[in-house]
Order: sequence, then structure tokens, then C-alpha cells
Amino acid sequence: QVQLVESGGGLVQPGGSLRLSCAISGSSLDKHSIGWFQQAPGKLRDAISCISSKEDSTFYVPRVKGRFTISRDNAKNTVYLQMNTLKSQDTGIYYCATLAYGCYPTGLVGDVWGQGTQVTVSS
Repeated sequence: QVQLVESGGGLVQPGGSLRLSCAISGSSLDKHSIGWFQQAPGKLRDAISCISSKEDSTFYVPRVKGRFTISRDNAKNTVYLQMNTLKSQDTGIYYCATLAYGCYPTGLVGDVWGQGTQVTVSS
């Protein structure tokens, strides 16, 4: 079955950068649209970005647009989230997931989830 494993989280100062990775096994990445989700402390999990299985179209929520970049390497079966100019409100657990209905701004529905990776932005 499809499995996803996130990595790359850590502690970073405000204004710093991190690159998260989402490695997929059990299936070819090119069959899946992938989303990244953030669960901030005490809050519900929110979608922040996605990339489609075809054409590599992408979507970002306004609060990360211009700072985060999602990309995929089908040869490595891995999706990346480059996070720049990090802010304290970016703190949380970051999850990647296959998307049940594709990458569309109207709503991202996670299907198969990874275990998450912690990102802490603090001085």
C-alpha cells in the first residue's frame, strides 16, 4: 500500500529556511496529487499547498504564497516543500498526504497521510 514519510523539520529562527521532504513508497508518485498540511499548536490541521499529478500545477494558501515552494521529483518519488522567510506562525507539525480529489483550491482532502514532521520557528 501507499506510504508517505516526511522529513526535514527542525528548529529554525524567524527569517530562516527549511526544506521538507515527503517520500512515497508503494506506488509511483506520478499517479498522485500531493498536499502539505500544517497543524499549528492547539489548532486543526490546515492545507497549505499542493501539487497535481499531471502538469505540475500548484496551489498555495495566501499566508505562504511567495515564501513556500512545492515541487516534485518523480524519479526519486519525493515531494518537497521549500519554506523561506519563516515566521513564528509557521510553527507546527507538517504532514504530507495523497489527495483524494486532486489539487484544487476549492478544497484539499487528504487520503493517505504521513506521520508528520515538527517545525518550530523561534528565536
